[in-house]
Amino acid sequence: MKTAVDSMTVADAMHHGVVTCDVDTPLSKVAQIMVGHWIHCVVVSSRTEQELPPWGVVSDLDLAAGFRHDGAADTPAGEVAATPAVMVWMREPLGRAVQLMTEHGVSHLVVIDRGSSRPVGVLSTLDVARVVADA
Repeated sequence: MKTAVDSMTVADAMHHGVVTCDVDTPLSKVAQIMVGHWIHCVVVSSRTEQELPPWGVVSDLDLAAGFRHDGAADTPAGEVAATPAVMVWMREPLGRAVQLMTEHGVSHLVVIDRGSSRPVGVLSTLDVARVVADA
């Protein structure tokens, strides 16, 4: 039996747009970015946003884990980011994205447009849950 996850693409479920920070951005600023945009991850890039692929991802769980120690507010995003960023093409089947999340133990994938090879969005486990709930 075919499920909603099997019949949709990443583009059908993803959030468009990518919020980024530099590898040297302090965790206090990453927290402000997440709260200000109501998001659960920030894509970490190297010193130039033009460089591909993205360097890593700081999830809300990574952020929480990073704040376990004194002075953590000044810890650079690059020290807690999940690296390398796990990426998926936007036209891939959603089932393939779920497989990647499971294999890599991540809750966020950076979505790439095949034509430009640039990040165009993020797919989270919550996005997948929404698809399943709406089916």
